[in-house]
Amino acid sequence: MLYRKLGKTNEKVSVLGFGCMRFPTIDGQDDRIDEERATKMLRYAIDNGVNYLDTAYPYHEKMSEPFLAKALQDGYREKVYLATKLPSWEIKIRQDMDYYLNEQLKRLQTDRIDFYLIHAFNQKRWENLKELGVFEFLDSAIADGRIKYAGFSFHDKVDLFKEIVDAYDWAVCQIQYNYLDEDFQAGRKGLEYAAKRGLGIIIMEPLRGGRLAAGIPEDIQAVWNKASIKRSPAEWALRFLWDHSEIDVVLSGMSNMEQVRENIEIAGRGYPNSLAEQEKKLIDEVKKIYKSKIKVNCTDCRYCLPCPEGVNIPACFESLNNATMFEDITAFRKRYHNLLDEDERASKCIGCGKCEKACPQNIAIPEMLKEVAESFEKT
Repeated sequence: MLYRKLGKTNEKVSVLGFGCMRFPTIDGQDDRIDEERATKMLRYAIDNGVNYLDTAYPYHEKMSEPFLAKALQDGYREKVYLATKLPSWEIKIRQDMDYYLNEQLKRLQTDRIDFYLIHAFNQKRWENLKELGVFEFLDSAIADGRIKYAGFSFHDKVDLFKEIVDAYDWAVCQIQYNYLDEDFQAGRKGLEYAAKRGLGIIIMEPLRGGRLAAGIPEDIQAVWNKASIKRSPAEWALRFLWDHSEIDVVLSGMSNMEQVRENIEIAGRGYPNSLAEQEKKLIDEVKKIYKSKIKVNCTDCRYCLPCPEGVNIPACFESLNNATMFEDITAFRKRYHNLLDEDERASKCIGCGKCEKACPQNIAIPEMLKEVAESFEKT
């Protein structure tokens, strides 16, 4: 296993982190973790050098933290850095912050959380927690030893990301990043901004929920086949990230032992600046092919919002783009219905045209929303 110093903390962390939200389950029920299999996976990873574990209050329908408490017995807790997250959407008053932290300490059966992150900051949650005194909360939790380092995970625009980075003495940040998401949310600009300010950089969704590792379209695989050194699609995606010296930990939500073994083996080659220029060109070629499959040239600028009928136009287009990019309408139909409330879906569009007039990309939005509805809402 290779290790890097996690930003200004100087803690030595494995380049591969274990994301604890996709453990094997019983009968497909997310709250029924297959504890025997998951424990073997987790301990195998730790025995082979993985020392950064990432969980959160809602993972596995709130069962990930209690499971980890059991899996990390027999001395395994002392071998790892344990990270979990404050459920930011649940915070209504200042006392809620202490309530959840104390509850998580009990659930994890530990007296200290090594890295405590504010979960999924966006504009609304940022304004709310800032007003309620989140900085004082973090300072007090560090001072009394309940947490060692403070950080945040992020899902919004890069300008907000920079504002949050500058607002507090954060130790780490966690962002979505992969070779398709260099300009998504915090993106490359945010990554570089945080790294220059000494924050440890933790990456989530390195494989886009597994989409960059399995079910690869033939034209994409044909590009990978051109490489002189043969690698799996998963290795290409992970090595792209580890090639960046600014990135400290890449989280993988591994769900079977085969994935654990494969990722650990790949991590042993995860040196910064280790990809040849020709290999980087192959990654760029793959990226261009995926991007060429995008159906709607939506940049998520959100000038189309608010829709008078409540349609979440960017999210509708993101679902359609993902379905065409990864050639899997069925999977993204399910995701579309899970992520969007009924009144946010494309079929609620009445064709008023207000959004189309505001769109800087000149997208025929009502027409494209009809295609979204046709793709995802017709039985």
